[in-house]
Amino acid sequence: MNDRKILIVEDDLDLNLGYEVFLKVHHTVFFAVDVQSAVSEAIRVQPDLIILDLGLPGEDGYVALERFQENPSLSTVPVIVVSGRDPATHKNRALKAGAKAFIQKPWNSAALLSTIDQYIGSVDCT
Repeated sequence: MNDRKILIVEDDLDLNLGYEVFLKVHHTVFFAVDVQSAVSEAIRVQPDLIILDLGLPGEDGYVALERFQENPSLSTVPVIVVSGRDPATHKNRALKAGAKAFIQKPWNSAALLSTIDQYIGSVDCT
């Protein structure tokens, strides 16, 4: 098993279950459902990568990106935004705010895994 830690910031519990089933085979996954819990969990866990939804209750994912960038222990952690929001409007904004990639929901398993591997390395399944 790969010891890479991924923090998933998503308020949809069904999607979290999908992420967990898909990712826990090769990664250790942690979850947060809003900006406040995302920042505190990221500080506690020190993840290798963060998957972030933009549509969160209360403050949105852009606030989370800002808080990650402001924190020295989190500012270098790659963030992949996975959102149902219109990529024509939100992709460039998310990248300018510090995200490394933007993936449209519903996500394609191969594309998501490829993007994760790009930032934290390939999973060795041997």
